Amino acid sequence: MTYKILNLDEDKSLHKKAAEWFSSKWNLDAAIYLESISSTELIPSWFVVLDEAKNKIVAGAGVISNDFHDRPDLTPNLCALYVEEDYRGKRISERLIDEIGHYLNSQGIETLYLITDHVGLYEKYGWEFNTMVKEDETEQSIRLYEKTLNLI
Repeated sequence: MTYKILNLDEDKSLHKKAAEWFSSKWNLDAAIYLESISSTELIPSWFVVLDEAKNKIVAGAGVISNDFHDRPDLTPNLCALYVEEDYRGKRISERLIDEIGHYLNSQGIETLYLITDHVGLYEKYGWEFNTMVKEDETEQSIRLYEKTLNLI
């Protein structure tokens, strides 16, 4: 299978399709995703992975300034990372995160953050635990990781 990672800043024809795909995975209104995906700023940035044979989005992730936590100084944040179940175990998320890292690093960004409750998963890919943060909506604590993007 051939997969293609696309920066949605470079392919506006996929904005609506991507917004609907992210909405279906994370239960947020597609209009919210579309507004973010359509931004002309560096952050937010959105990426999808296409199964070229099926012309189907099989994975995606975004980079936003803050993923709804109480540490706005720890920015930007990887968010909405999702890989379709049938495509898991093929290292797609690792390649996607690497591509996002290369892009951000080429734009002068040296560190990327993410919040997750997946202990042990991201450490395999070079992420380091930074601190606990409180989520905006629930006020519950969640783990925040960081990754240095000195890739170039």
